[in-house]
Amino acid sequence: MNLLKYLLVGFVFGVVLTKSEAVSWYRIYEMFQFDSFHMYGIIMCAIITGVIGIQIIKKNKLKDIDGKLIEIQPKEKGTFRYWIGGLFFGLGWAMVGACPGPIFILLGSGFISVGVILIGALLGTFLYGVFKDKLPH
Repeated sequence: MNLLKYLLVGFVFGVVLTKSEAVSWYRIYEMFQFDSFHMYGIIMCAIITGVIGIQIIKKNKLKDIDGKLIEIQPKEKGTFRYWIGGLFFGLGWAMVGACPGPIFILLGSGFISVGVILIGALLGTFLYGVFKDKLPH
């Protein structure tokens, strides 16, 4: 029963992303071709919402669902790894037309071919775990 709330939030998130066309391959293609503001607007709304949410959590010293104080650790210095990680993430997103969240939404919508993308994402995550200690961080 405790997992039901997470399932509900995931369902609502999926509906919102689907209705806003954020999972549409065409919308993602438009974004990477700089033909439309649609996806950039969605991303900017998400960033603004995240920044405001983090500030509210910090200012009001909010607690998590278990009653523990939410502590947000500062990011480590070093921008090179974030640029490289972002580059790989963006290239993968541009090549397949889906980032990790929408992969599951598209599968749930009946696009079975997206299973190949999911397998690739899982394989990439696994390979990162294997080579993590050998990579520059």
